[in-house]
Amino acid sequence: MKRGKRILVVCHCLLNANAKVVPLATCPGVCMEPLRASIEAGVGLVQLPCPETVAMGMRRFGMTKEQYEHAAFRRQCRAMLEPVLDQIQAFAAAGYEITGLVGVDGSPNCGVRTTCFGYEGGEISAPESNIPEQLANITFGPGQGVFMEELLAGLGARHIDVPLFAVEESNPEQLVAVDRRTS
Repeated sequence: MKRGKRILVVCHCLLNANAKVVPLATCPGVCMEPLRASIEAGVGLVQLPCPETVAMGMRRFGMTKEQYEHAAFRRQCRAMLEPVLDQIQAFAAAGYEITGLVGVDGSPNCGVRTTCFGYEGGEISAPESNIPEQLANITFGPGQGVFMEELLAGLGARHIDVPLFAVEESNPEQLVAVDRRTS
């Protein structure tokens, strides 16, 4: 039997940087460094869907958590997550070790410790819009992204506890264990 029976759940863009908002990709495809140890140890990977690509496609602008914070988007996240949660639950029920869940800090959806805030809305091409002011209001602060909140709630509802890890969007080479008490 060659199965390692260990699974790491990974945000979509760590296995496919092509899904990131232009120009935020930091590698051509797979972000190997934060995942290398798990891959070399024979841990299987479950790739989460990219909620931004599913909902907005590839021509989307970068957005903040407030822009994704909407009941319809949260429903869509839960619908996207249902088959993934079923898969994780099936692995756990079969005795597989879920070694962790890896998110991307700074993301409005997949942030584990930090997410981005600040856009106030409005038409950016309108003469009265103030794009520099809007950009100046964008900050990164403590909190989870919308998709991550829904994923953790779904895991909690199924009584599945997994260690959390974060990759910093500005430094994707490093994988950091997250203390849930502080996240």
